[in-house]
Amino acid sequence: MAGSDATVLSQGVGYGVVVGIGFFFSVVMIGISMLQNKYTAYSTKTSEEFNTASRAVKPGLIAAGIVSAWTWAATLLQSSTVAYTYGVAGPFWYAAGATVQILAFSVLACKTKMNATKCHTYLEIIYVRYGALAHVVFIFFALVTNILVGSQLLLGGSAVLTALTGMNVFAAIFLIPTGVAAYVLLGGLRATFLCDFSHTFILMIIILFFMFHTYAEGSLIGSPSQMYELLKQAAIKRPVPGNTDGSYVTMKSNGALIFGVIQLCSGSGTVFLDQAYWQRAIASRPDTAVRAYILGGLAWFAIPFGFATTLGLAAVALTDSPSFPTYPEVPTSADISAGLASAYAASALLDKSGAAALLITLFMAVTSCASAELIATSSILTFDIFKTYIRPAASPSTIMLMAHINVCVFALVMAVFAIIWHVVGIDLGWLFLVMGLLIGGAVFPVAFSICWKKQTRAGAVSGALVGLVAGLSAWLAEAKVYYGEITLESTGGNYPTLAGNLAAIMTGLIVTTVVSLCKPDDFDWEITRAINSNTEASIQKSQSVPPRDSSEPTTAVASPADSDEEKQQPKSTPLTANGPVARPDIEGQSSTSTVITAPALRSAYKLALLASVILPFIMDFLIPIPMFLSHYVFSKGFFTAWIVISFIWVFSSAFVSCLLPIWESRLVLATLLKRAWRDLTHSRQR
Repeated sequence: MAGSDATVLSQGVGYGVVVGIGFFFSVVMIGISMLQNKYTAYSTKTSEEFNTASRAVKPGLIAAGIVSAWTWAATLLQSSTVAYTYGVAGPFWYAAGATVQILAFSVLACKTKMNATKCHTYLEIIYVRYGALAHVVFIFFALVTNILVGSQLLLGGSAVLTALTGMNVFAAIFLIPTGVAAYVLLGGLRATFLCDFSHTFILMIIILFFMFHTYAEGSLIGSPSQMYELLKQAAIKRPVPGNTDGSYVTMKSNGALIFGVIQLCSGSGTVFLDQAYWQRAIASRPDTAVRAYILGGLAWFAIPFGFATTLGLAAVALTDSPSFPTYPEVPTSADISAGLASAYAASALLDKSGAAALLITLFMAVTSCASAELIATSSILTFDIFKTYIRPAASPSTIMLMAHINVCVFALVMAVFAIIWHVVGIDLGWLFLVMGLLIGGAVFPVAFSICWKKQTRAGAVSGALVGLVAGLSAWLAEAKVYYGEITLESTGGNYPTLAGNLAAIMTGLIVTTVVSLCKPDDFDWEITRAINSNTEASIQKSQSVPPRDSSEPTTAVASPADSDEEKQQPKSTPLTANGPVARPDIEGQSSTSTVITAPALRSAYKLALLASVILPFIMDFLIPIPMFLSHYVFSKGFFTAWIVISFIWVFSSAFVSCLLPIWESRLVLATLLKRAWRDLTHSRQR
């Protein structure tokens, strides 16, 4: 481990976790796919099911998928870094600053169901509305987003793997996406949701294990009161610049507030421009998409808040303990920026068992998010590039082949970029802070493309590109003015990255609005509602005629990224998200037995608007700002209440992301198990 003479775990443990768990989930995926193909109406051999989960996933599983997709390596590592650096304000601002985007995205999820219900990617909407030039521009921003997110996952994950086990960093970077790609190839989006659920389940158990050990039973800390005393002592030895009295237990933290603003800007880009979140909106049932995003956002808040308030603060409290890996030295700033605060704390608290638990937790977070990135980027490469510009008349089988190939391609690409960052000396902290200024300019142009009919093509394109230029210019100029030089260290500082992030996102908003209002459009949403409409027509036709052979030519489509397949008759009466049906379910159908009316969608839209305004106001203003302005330093009682709230929130999150999906699918699961058992017993009797 950096800063220590020896790693806590052996290299064999590192390779065992990376290869063994990857192999385990590949086997699980094979089983899930076999059961799904045999006993349900959803076949993983069709592109609609592979890429959109047939648009019929219930809110609990969508919420679990959102929690999984938004739980990066940075969620665990960077949140602990800001906890170590700024105290209690760090985890709160990390969580609050990145929950807003998920809540706001519920509006876009609802608008997608209202205005482009049959699309595969949000870039299809861009293509149909603005044409090829804008399409290419936003493909660039989408791929930059996915590359940055994917390489961040591997960069942070491999750093901790190497620190805990001594595993070769390059081997870790290549092996992690290899295992993930294997099980994504086998199951597609729906089965990826199921693996995301299992990953989140394990993640929640281990987070609660760390929390209870730290605050209830551990010998080194054991209670919130003892943690409070240790943090007070740490503030005397190593006061936090910009915090009231240098305290770790105050929300008056200049650095944490700056980080929170950067998080708001950066997180907006990595949600609004990441196809993974649009894919979950597309995969959800129309009547529950908004509910899923609200539940998912609130559930996700608990992960960085609970995890970093535990291990990040524990790293501060135990720095002077002989059990701390770097003792008697203090961790270097490079170690902390690389995301090792949580690793040091886990090792100090529980030695090898703590390191192993953190290793598994981190691996679950990295692989679950990586699976979302792989399937999302594959959709962009397949539908928006291959199907649109290379082979518009590609057959369904070719589309499926390309989807699988592109999963493998992006697994390699994200590994290569992670290695590049590592070799040139870019760590997780630098990449996390800089990411928003590279993509922030496109945030509002993309959001307006589905919810503001007056935005023009010129407004969308100019907003994104000018925002990019403004972000880069403000970033480099502030680094030069504030630090006197442009280096990796200076460009990774708080003020340059704050300037760049704010300039990018606000310039994008202003330019796209002003340019569009100069000569506003009056877009007809019926055009985007017609995306892939021929698919729907063929679905209706297939309900009255026998399915044709998949090798027959497909009908021409209304968008560049349509692939229409007809499923073969299932061997058993199929299951859907709503239970058994008497006929084969047709892929691409939004919900097998539910017709969503316009008033219902309008009600969902109002709920999304309320949630995206009221909840962020509470999280980002009503709670933190009065405490910031009052310079309040927590009392021991208030700190204890703060910790109790973190426990309650994590338990609530575990209910939403772990128990709700099981409850919602109880009837389907029961029927599926009965059929599988019946077939198994019949085969034994024969």
